[in-house]
Amino acid sequence: MSILRVVGVDPGTKSFDVVCVEGGKVVYEKSLETAEVAKNPAILIEAIDAANPDYVVGPSGYGVPITFGDEVRDARRFAVEVLLLSTEKDIEEGVKAGELGIWVYDALAKVVEHIVKSYGRKAIFIPSITLLPSIPMHRKINKVDMGTADKLAATFIAVYTLAQERGIPYSNINTLVVELGYGYNAVIAVKEGRVVDAVGGTTASIGTLTGGALDLEIAAHVSSWSRWDVFYGGIFHIGKTYDLNVLAKAYEKSEEPLASLFLAYIEGVAKDIYRMLAVEKKIDTIVLTGRHSKTPLVQKLLREYLPDAEVTPSKQLKGASVSKEAGQGYAAIGEGVVGGVFNELVRHMGIDRACGTVADYVYHPRAEEFRRRVVKSYVETVAKPRLCRESLVTQNA
Repeated sequence: MSILRVVGVDPGTKSFDVVCVEGGKVVYEKSLETAEVAKNPAILIEAIDAANPDYVVGPSGYGVPITFGDEVRDARRFAVEVLLLSTEKDIEEGVKAGELGIWVYDALAKVVEHIVKSYGRKAIFIPSITLLPSIPMHRKINKVDMGTADKLAATFIAVYTLAQERGIPYSNINTLVVELGYGYNAVIAVKEGRVVDAVGGTTASIGTLTGGALDLEIAAHVSSWSRWDVFYGGIFHIGKTYDLNVLAKAYEKSEEPLASLFLAYIEGVAKDIYRMLAVEKKIDTIVLTGRHSKTPLVQKLLREYLPDAEVTPSKQLKGASVSKEAGQGYAAIGEGVVGGVFNELVRHMGIDRACGTVADYVYHPRAEEFRRRVVKSYVETVAKPRLCRESLVTQNA
């Protein structure tokens, strides 16, 4: 087994992490404020190149089946339309409006262009959770985001570190991974070391930035929506603060309305956990990961909501100190894809067999154009698209 230096880039809502793994350990890591990357993507490019990597796992957004840079025909379109599920018009209008989230999209697209151009075959893009073959089709119906690529990356680290800590095979891992990112949450069910269900992004309960799963009556009464509306409606927007600790302190002091916002967030996470437990009853551990999972009151209250479960923070890879689990997972998955230390887990989880697009399982008649657009963009921007034979969309396209 050759020892390779593989860099992963996690495009977080609050920070971008650049992590390099070598021989199963983190040997280089750098965290950059997302706002700074949005203003100047060159600083992220410099951080990637400074690691002197053999391979680079690029920010993968909503995910694609394992794709190498030399398979990408049009890097900009691939990034905007496939990885970000957006259009150039969305980005142009968002940048003009000063929307930070869309600035980040623009910066991410520029970084993808650089990685594809500079690293070619040594650039890798990875799946999101929806694309995994281990999740039954019936659980994907009308789902797009069951957890973006960073949520899969964090889950990968949780499974790996649990197996290492307990000295057991991956097939003995039955856990829920609760990923509480700066803006979005996800709860991922892992059975026998494979992801079998998940709720994430805007299908989860209210988050810090996102409003979560909106009542369709709200959607029906809003005449039009913008691409960046997914960044609004969460407890930060309502409470006019971007610090979860402010809301946590308000909860402890019973100061309204912030106390209720914090409680809505915690109860939402707990409900999403129970949604997974309703069908996967043999879970023996609940692993907390992501930026907000480090908040002491979050851990305390979730343990109270789950008195019969073992709730534990996620472990990190050896050598990590500043990077989040998602960044480590990006690098680890890439290293496994090219045959390194993490290859066994990549194959066990079926990450190398991911297929299709995240729009494949959308059946609402109003979303038909969206589905066709995403599939068309994927097929036209990747030289060897990996479509799913069993997809009802592929069969009926």
